[in-house]
Amino acid sequence: MNITLPDGNQLELKNGASVMDAAETISKGLAKKAVAGIINGKASDLSAKLSEGDKIKIITETDEEGLEIIRHSTAHLMAQAVQRLFPETRVTIGPVIENGFYYDFDRDTPFTPEDLEKIENKMAEIARENLPVERTELSADEAVKRFEAEGEKYKCEIITDLGADKVSLYSQGDFTDLCRGPHVPGTGKLKHFKLLSVAGAYWRGDEKNKQLQRIYGTAWATKQELDDYLRMLEEAKKRDHRRLGKQLKLFTVEEEAGAGFPIYLPRGGMLRATLEQFERSEHIKRGYEIVYGPTILKKDLWVCSGHYANYKENMYFTEIDGVEFGIKPMNCLSHILIYKSELRSYRDLPQRYFELGTVHRHEKSGVLHGLMRVRAFTQDDAHIFCRPDQLLKEIGDILDFVKDVMNMFGFEFIHTVSTKPEEKYIGSDEIWDTATKALIEALDAKGLPYTVNEGDGAFYGPKIDIKLKDAIGRLWQCATIQCDFNLPERFDLTYVGDDGEKHRPVMLHRVILGSVDRFLGVLIEHFAGAFPFWLAPVQIKIMNITDDSAEYAEEIASRLRMAGFRVEKDLRNEKIGFKIREAQMDKIPHMIVLGKNEAESGTVSVRLRTGENKNNLDFSSYLSVINSLTAEKSLDLWR
Repeated sequence: MNITLPDGNQLELKNGASVMDAAETISKGLAKKAVAGIINGKASDLSAKLSEGDKIKIITETDEEGLEIIRHSTAHLMAQAVQRLFPETRVTIGPVIENGFYYDFDRDTPFTPEDLEKIENKMAEIARENLPVERTELSADEAVKRFEAEGEKYKCEIITDLGADKVSLYSQGDFTDLCRGPHVPGTGKLKHFKLLSVAGAYWRGDEKNKQLQRIYGTAWATKQELDDYLRMLEEAKKRDHRRLGKQLKLFTVEEEAGAGFPIYLPRGGMLRATLEQFERSEHIKRGYEIVYGPTILKKDLWVCSGHYANYKENMYFTEIDGVEFGIKPMNCLSHILIYKSELRSYRDLPQRYFELGTVHRHEKSGVLHGLMRVRAFTQDDAHIFCRPDQLLKEIGDILDFVKDVMNMFGFEFIHTVSTKPEEKYIGSDEIWDTATKALIEALDAKGLPYTVNEGDGAFYGPKIDIKLKDAIGRLWQCATIQCDFNLPERFDLTYVGDDGEKHRPVMLHRVILGSVDRFLGVLIEHFAGAFPFWLAPVQIKIMNITDDSAEYAEEIASRLRMAGFRVEKDLRNEKIGFKIREAQMDKIPHMIVLGKNEAESGTVSVRLRTGENKNNLDFSSYLSVINSLTAEKSLDLWR
C-alpha cells in the first residue's frame, strides 16, 4: 500500500503496517525519536495501523505535539507510581498544562515532600522497566464495570458524564487509565521529569466536592531542557511578586478583607498611581477621551448585552429597592450608554472612550494568586466606536499603541487570534467571520506574525490576544483587542451617514496593559522588584552621614519633591553603611549620600542601585539627569 508524507511524497509499505513501521522505513533515526503519529489529521499511537492512501506525519519528541504526549504519558507514569507506593489512593484526572502536567489524587493522608521524592524514584524505576503502553477500546458499560471493581469511582463518573458508547483505555503493566491518547509506545521513553509541588484541588473545581491532592510535575525531551526549566523556576521563586510585594511593602492580601481583594500599601499605591498617570497621558495623546461609569448597572442591561445568559456565573448581583443590579465585570456597557447619549454623525467617528475602571469577577478561591488572579481589579479599558471603513486603521493604531508601550518596559510579545467559542456566544456565523477577518487583515497589514487559538474568543466577538515575554522567558496574557459587531446591534447603536441614513457602527473593546493589578504583578516579577527610575515608587533615598548634614539633607529632599520626584529620607543616627544596605534591599534606584563636604560645597553624591557612585555633582546637573530619565521613560539608571 502507499501512504502520503507531509511533503507530498509517497511511501510504499506492506499491508497492515503501523505508524512505527512507516517511521522505521523513512529512517532509523526518525523511528528512535518518534513518540506518535498523525493519520489524516488525527493524532494516533505509533502502533496504529495504516490504510491505503493515508496521509501521515511522524511526531517526534522534539515537536510541540510530541512534548505534550511525553508530558501526558508522564502523568500516567506518576499515577502508576503513586498507586504502587500507596495502593489505597484513588486516581481522578491528569492533564497536560503549560510546561508540565498534574494529576489529582484522592488520598486521606497528605503527600509530603519525602513522598514526592519516593514517587519520583518509583517513576524512574517503572521507566527503566520500559513497559509497553497499550490501547484498548471497550463499551462504556464494560469500562464502568471494570473501574467499579477496582474502586475507581471517579473514572466511573467521568465515563457516565461522557455519554459515549465506547471509550479507550491505556495500560502499562499493572496500571490502566481512561484516556483518549495518544501515548508514548513504552515507559522507557520517559526519562527527564521532576515532581514540583502538591496543592489542594476540589474534584471538578467545585468547592462543594471533596478536596483532592494535586501533584504538579514537569517533563522534557532532554536533560538540558529539564535543567534549564528548573533553573528558570528557581529564578521565578526569587521574583515571586507575592514575596517581593511583602518585602518591598507594595501590597497585602488580608483574610479579614477577603481573598482576592488586594490592598495597596503606600509604596504600592504610588507605583500604581505612577503607572495610571502614564496610562492617562498616553491615551490623551492618541485621541482618547477619559470617561467614568458606575460600578453597578441594572440587570436589564446585562440581559440585553448577553452577559446575563453567557457570563452570569462570573458576576456578582445585588438588589436595590426591589430591582436587581449586576456589579460590572467589565466597562463596556457604560461606554455604550455614553455613545447613545446623543445623536452621532459619520463625521463624529471614531469615538474613543477610556476608563481606568474597577471591575469585579467571581473567581473560585483555588485559582486566586496574589495580584495575578483576583476578584477586584482595575482595567485600562477603552471602547472605540467607528465606521466599518475605519476599522482596519483603528485596529492597526491599537497594535502600534501596544508596541510602543511594551517597548517602554522592555517586553517582547506575540499575537494570537482567538476565534468563536463552540458554546455560549451571540451573533451569526457571518458576523463572526467578518470580525475575525478584520483582525487578521490588520495583523497582516502590519506584517505581524500570529497563531490561531480556535474557540477562545469572547462570547460577543473574536479577539487578538497579546502575550508578553518577561525577563526569564515566561509568557503573560495582558493586552487584547476584541472586534464586536454584536453589541452595537443589540443596543441599536447608530450614526447618520453622509447619505442621511442611519448606519451601524463597529465596536472595538481593547486593553493595553489589561488588568492594571495583574500587570503590576508581571512588572514586579519582570524587574525582580528593581524598577526603572521613572517608575519606581521611591526614586531617591536621601541619607546623611552625620547630624551636621541633616539640615542640608532636608533642603535637598524638599527641592527634589518640588521638582516632582518621589523621595524618602533616612536621617536616623545609624552608620551610613547600614542605611545604604537597607536602601539596597528596598531596591531604591538612587541613594543620595550627604556629608559635611557636600553640605559645604552645595553638591550631591549619588550611589546607584548597581553600586556605582557619582560623587560631588552640581545639583542642577543631577536634576538634568533625572529629568532626562523620567522624560524618556528610560530603563537605565543614569544618563
